[in-house]
Amino acid sequence: MSLLVQKVNHTEDLDKVFAIRKIVFVDEQSCPPELEWEHEEESTHFLATNNGQPCGACRWRKTDAGYKLERFAVLKDFRGQGVGRALIAEALSDLPEDAHYIYLNSQLDAMSLYAKFGFVAEGEQFEEAGIQHFKMVKQV
Repeated sequence: MSLLVQKVNHTEDLDKVFAIRKIVFVDEQSCPPELEWEHEEESTHFLATNNGQPCGACRWRKTDAGYKLERFAVLKDFRGQGVGRALIAEALSDLPEDAHYIYLNSQLDAMSLYAKFGFVAEGEQFEEAGIQHFKMVKQV
């Protein structure tokens, strides 16, 4: 497996990112499309490929609170192969040096993965787009 995660700089690659997110969030998890497509312009997007084939995506953006990692999506055939881990690592390494408050909203089954990168659950469990989540904050 030749796994590569790159920052998206071209419209063509952004289309691949959106296609992956549509499959995972809209088709598989039944998220409303209008909730899925927001804040695209101010986000920094990443595309994971395996032997050149798009297999995962994520993004980060600056918010009023800090830096938020979000929209982690890995296509079903590639899950459990380290794609999510590679996406998280690349997104974190791309953040500005002054990014002191880094957070995300994790689906329950992904919490253990984020925990490996120093994220800790904070607050109450909540529902977002019909799916249970916890806010997780990276301990710096």
